[in-house]
Amino acid sequence: MTITIKDLANQIGVSYSTVSKALNDSPLVKPETKEKIINKAKELGYEPNYAARRLVNKQSNVIGLIWPTLERVAPSALVTKLNEVISMNNYSMILSINSIHNSIEMFKRFQIDGVIVFNDHNVEMPNSFPMPGVSYGVSKDKSFPIIDVNYRQAMNLAVEYLYNLGHENIAFLGDFTPLDERQIEKYHGFQQAMKQFGLNVSSHNLINTGGLEWYDGFMATNRLLKSSVKPTAIIGTSYDISSGVVHALRQANYIIPKDMSVISYDNIPQMDNMEVPLTSVGVPVEQIAQSMVDTLLSYINEPNNIPPNRTLTPTIVERTSCAQAGVKRNG
Repeated sequence: MTITIKDLANQIGVSYSTVSKALNDSPLVKPETKEKIINKAKELGYEPNYAARRLVNKQSNVIGLIWPTLERVAPSALVTKLNEVISMNNYSMILSINSIHNSIEMFKRFQIDGVIVFNDHNVEMPNSFPMPGVSYGVSKDKSFPIIDVNYRQAMNLAVEYLYNLGHENIAFLGDFTPLDERQIEKYHGFQQAMKQFGLNVSSHNLINTGGLEWYDGFMATNRLLKSSVKPTAIIGTSYDISSGVVHALRQANYIIPKDMSVISYDNIPQMDNMEVPLTSVGVPVEQIAQSMVDTLLSYINEPNNIPPNRTLTPTIVERTSCAQAGVKRNG
């Protein structure tokens, strides 16, 4: 038998509206009453009726998230934070790892209120969405709101940070695939920063990983270490690439940061848990998630007013992977 809000109200001896407010985490309900209602709902196996809710409120209070890949650590961290922020706003989240077009068709059937889209492979996006949508990355030439995480500025901060530590021979390890505008923004940002600080850029310090996985960073670092011109510092363009960088350096008996400084893109807490806690640069994952959800909810509440693109400011989190240049490697 399906348990309704009215059933819960009768069981506990409170009003229908009190149960509804408690299940939506309203501050208007006393904590002890709210706990009693939630526990009884769990005990009886209550499930919210989203179809009925939509008939009353004209909203389902469900947000769709389209992300075709969750294999890398940083995207998974962002998805977790997005779910937390969405839940705090009394919404539920449905995650789809299907193609963007197939996901949108599915979400139309579920009548979700809005969608967060991650276009990891830069496939052609629809000219318009049947519901409010938001994405993140690079804000140029988009027909929907973008949370721009300012990749070029992040690379400028990384180069400046290493330059102030005395590093001049800095290597950049990243995926140079021309179809991925996020990676290309990092690539151009690094070169612009090196030029700004009067540092040399050549084939010796531009290392194409050919991918964004741990193994790509590991193999690219091994190639770099075989070069006749070795850097004193490395910038890795993602958590996974940098993880491969660290493993390759340690396998080659390099001590980080004594023999080589390493800084990574992706400002996520997981950097603390690596073999060597990595200094990292980028917009904090919590800030990205909050900005995306705030923008989408604004769009949902005022569907005729498309929110403007937002450009966030990256920051550096210092850990233990960078040191002053000039200490020579033994042997």
